[in-house]
Amino acid sequence: MVPRLSTTVDLAPLLIVSSQVVFPFTELRYLSTVLLILATATVIRFVAREIRPKASRVLILGSGPMASKLIEQIEVPGSPRYAVAGIVDDEQPDADSPDAARWLGPCDRLADIVERVHPACIVVAVADRRDGLPLQSLLESRVRGILVEDALDFYERLTGKIAIEALRPSVLIMARGFRNHGATQTMARLVSMVVAAVGVMLAAPLLAALAIAIKLDSRGPVFFVQQRAGQDGRPFGLVKFRTMHPSAEARSEWVLDNLDRITPLGRWLRRFRLDELPQLVNVLSGEMNLIGPRPHPTSNHAVFANQIAYYGLRNSVRPGVTGWAQVRYGYANNLEEETEKMRYDLYYIKNRSLWLDARILLETVGIIIFGQGASEVRRPSPSRSVLLPAPSRRRDGSPAVRMWRGGTQEIGSMPLLANSTPARPSATRG
Repeated sequence: MVPRLSTTVDLAPLLIVSSQVVFPFTELRYLSTVLLILATATVIRFVAREIRPKASRVLILGSGPMASKLIEQIEVPGSPRYAVAGIVDDEQPDADSPDAARWLGPCDRLADIVERVHPACIVVAVADRRDGLPLQSLLESRVRGILVEDALDFYERLTGKIAIEALRPSVLIMARGFRNHGATQTMARLVSMVVAAVGVMLAAPLLAALAIAIKLDSRGPVFFVQQRAGQDGRPFGLVKFRTMHPSAEARSEWVLDNLDRITPLGRWLRRFRLDELPQLVNVLSGEMNLIGPRPHPTSNHAVFANQIAYYGLRNSVRPGVTGWAQVRYGYANNLEEETEKMRYDLYYIKNRSLWLDARILLETVGIIIFGQGASEVRRPSPSRSVLLPAPSRRRDGSPAVRMWRGGTQEIGSMPLLANSTPARPSATRG
């Protein structure tokens, strides 16, 4: 567990006194400056936490799956930005429904309800808008300074991902963003090339040392090369340090199915993501960018395309060594988790910018420094159930994948992949 800054500040006097024996006076001044900066940062964090503004009250117009997902996300522990003021819907929830206590009245009473609860924001989550919305009341609320926002936009801003199960193609077509051409693409490529070139030069001694250590640690090649799907679906050989014992039999790609094959050194390399360093060569060769959706094995591409909505949009940009889904969610170990990661990937593709790339890079550095686990899912969705397209079927008509609340299970017709890094029917670690 990473020590908190406050612990460092508590030890500051002891560190200063003891350092007089080791450091000359000049170095002591620098040490004191660093400790002062740490103490100041700790105080700022404490004050910011204590004077955090009151949560904004959100009034949800409508009910159904999208409204439920919004409530679920708003009420995640440790997320005090918003509070649910209530639900407005023409259909009153059942008495045993968890939304029964939140229901404030029908849509035609919206003006009175707004006057009573004083929300900061009204989120429109009505599933079927053909019957009409209380437009006059919504307009009056908007003019009075209350933010009126579509549920999909609010969900995207709140979670940093896109609710693909509630998404219509027309919404994506008309949406702002998708700056994946012109100056944005050129600048991303230029930055990736420069950082990769500098990284290879600086890390050359470390790369050589790791290669020798891998050779001494276990039998097998130093590098593991696997065919991955790049931009526009073009295959390329992704290079990483080998972290597993070679396997003669075909196995799936999910990490949890291959834990017995991870070498002692490989476990350490995975923890600090050092096995990914050789992919800087893929960046220099033009097959990858530094930041982007992680490339999936080509053998899984068709499976994911059939099972995950809008999956083909991932091919519109170069894959990356790290990405938004990697730092916000982690690694996937079943089809459901891959679907959840697709929500983050689609958010990145839509909102791609140099600022977002810089944020991803900084978060990646933090993950590497603190050694977060390679197969760890850092930010799982509050609900483990997702809405997926109809699964593929066997020849006898039975489904190839069985889904339940909490996971997805391969039961037969998913293709097994050649020996590699992670494990089950589709995506490898990365």
